[in-house]
Amino acid sequence: MDEQQSVLIVDSSEETREVLQTALERRGMRIFSAAQVGFGLELARRHHPDLIVLDLELDESSPEHLSAPFAEQAGADHASLVVLGSVRRRNSCLPNAEFVAKPYHYAPLIRKIEELLGRCAMGETGPCRRCS
Repeated sequence: MDEQQSVLIVDSSEETREVLQTALERRGMRIFSAAQVGFGLELARRHHPDLIVLDLELDESSPEHLSAPFAEQAGADHASLVVLGSVRRRNSCLPNAEFVAKPYHYAPLIRKIEELLGRCAMGETGPCRRCS
């Protein structure tokens, strides 16, 4: 991996953002984080992260309304999207997202993030800006 991989964490929980940021930075990743939807989208558009972690319970918006712009940005950037929350895949407009149900433990979530980023590094997810 020549270039440092990056992750955007969009979650209203300061604890979640801090735990994930600390763990992922220790693994050599560049982290961006936001507590609010608008700032999260701004960061996604500015920095084009390799993976976005999005908490669907971030605000009062419907999960589809909240997730659609992040899914669009992730698709445009060939980035992975990890969705935290209680929405079921079959009810979702996010067919390519990875879902992690709440409540969750941090260690399996971090392993999922590493796995998805590893797929990109190995070229298994199709063209991405890092692998092409």
